[in-house]
Amino acid sequence: MTSAPPPLLLYVDDDPALARLVERGLKRQGFAVEHAIDGAAGLARIKLGGVDVVALDQHMPGLDGLETLAEIQKIQGAPPVIFVTASQDSKIAITALKAGAVDYLVKDTQGDFIGLLDVAARSAFEQALVRKARDDAEAEVHASRDRYAALAAEREVLLREVNHRVGNSLQIIASLLHLQASSSNDEDVKAALSNAMGRVAAVAQVHRRLYTSQDLKTVMLNQYLEALLEDLRRSTEGNRMSRLTLSAEAVEIDPDRAVAIGIIVNELVMNAVKYAYPDGPGPIHVNLHKNISGLELVISDDGVGYQAKQDPRSTGMGQRIVNAMATKLEATTERDPSHSGTKIIVRFQQTCKSKRAPAAS
Repeated sequence: MTSAPPPLLLYVDDDPALARLVERGLKRQGFAVEHAIDGAAGLARIKLGGVDVVALDQHMPGLDGLETLAEIQKIQGAPPVIFVTASQDSKIAITALKAGAVDYLVKDTQGDFIGLLDVAARSAFEQALVRKARDDAEAEVHASRDRYAALAAEREVLLREVNHRVGNSLQIIASLLHLQASSSNDEDVKAALSNAMGRVAAVAQVHRRLYTSQDLKTVMLNQYLEALLEDLRRSTEGNRMSRLTLSAEAVEIDPDRAVAIGIIVNELVMNAVKYAYPDGPGPIHVNLHKNISGLELVISDDGVGYQAKQDPRSTGMGQRIVNAMATKLEATTERDPSHSGTKIIVRFQQTCKSKRAPAAS
């Protein structure tokens, strides 16, 4: 296993004799040392890369130390700079530190300052490594966030496209069922196909809601029911649903639960259309509201009443579907016996009990 190369210190000073002292002293401490004779040469070497620390003299021909320091700060990923000068003037030290130097040393011609330069250079190098590790980590975090955001945006586009295609496909199936029902002369077949069409439309409407919604995780239940009832009005013959009304509070709910609610509404509304008013259309009400115990969905009519609706030809399929969807919702269903027509009340929660977060202990 190869060991890491020693850190490279670039010593920028117009005194070659002192530069040799610095090189000998720092090499013994584990540094590699290169010498630049002036500011211009130092800048050229830094731009080549690989320099870990710069020791920079103030008084040099051409660019002085402060001018050279200003140019170093313009270089992307510039190494830390230790300002070295023979001047005792504290103003130079303050100016250098404000300009970006990490440390300041007063040098002497005998090289006694080299021990201090070793400590300062090692500290600057280690701090630079820490900063680089931090910057690399932050860059990776930002890159990961960008990748996640891009994947999330792509996933959302794909989900919208899937919902769009599924919604369209289900709508085609509902249209085919409607055509088949319209062409049949058998009333039982026509009714069965119409019921099937309503069930398919209930699912299709959820996917259309998701395709046009800003949030792919929830559906506005009131808007969904409004669109679903409009689909039912268009699908029926004559004006049998001309007095179908909806009163619903704004409620957000997950798509799976919306489908179950839509199918329940479809079954109970179609049941009221078929049996509640033998002599012509009458009022059918769909009501959704919140209360302290959760959500309450009520489908009611003012027709002949529950007992009079019982048809010996009925297969009970609609009731079985309502029961299955109520189980999916973890809902309770009951009939109000005091209502003159038929009134079915479905009570459920906005979220499924099994999906709720456990209470804190």
